[in-house]
Amino acid sequence: MRGSGLCQGVVFDITGSITDLLYCHCRMCRKSHGSAFRARGKVKTKDFHWLRGQELLRFYESSPGEHRGFCSRCGSNILTKFDQKPGELGLALGVLDDDPGARPTCHVFVGSKASWHEITDDLSQYDAFPPE
Repeated sequence: MRGSGLCQGVVFDITGSITDLLYCHCRMCRKSHGSAFRARGKVKTKDFHWLRGQELLRFYESSPGEHRGFCSRCGSNILTKFDQKPGELGLALGVLDDDPGARPTCHVFVGSKASWHEITDDLSQYDAFPPE
């Protein structure tokens, strides 16, 4: 499975599966993506491989220990690294060029969703992350 940023400067592939797909409505995801929510999933670090443009990536520590990576050329949000979970990455689904083969299963942080956005699907909604 491949993914890339808007300018095509950052390109990667994923050799494993993307799991835990969801829609996050928290303020940080909305601000970071300029949208009502962020569609995201998890990928194992060992399954994520840069094909080009890793030097274009810049990171912003949005929360203690959480580093959002974006392309310094076009601003595309690519992934999130976690200090406490080095074997896992958060992946912005919008940068995928291929179908991940799974679909988001829920909406999280709906208590802070954009006031102008209405959730109209039947997926579960949570005020925080879903229970394990």
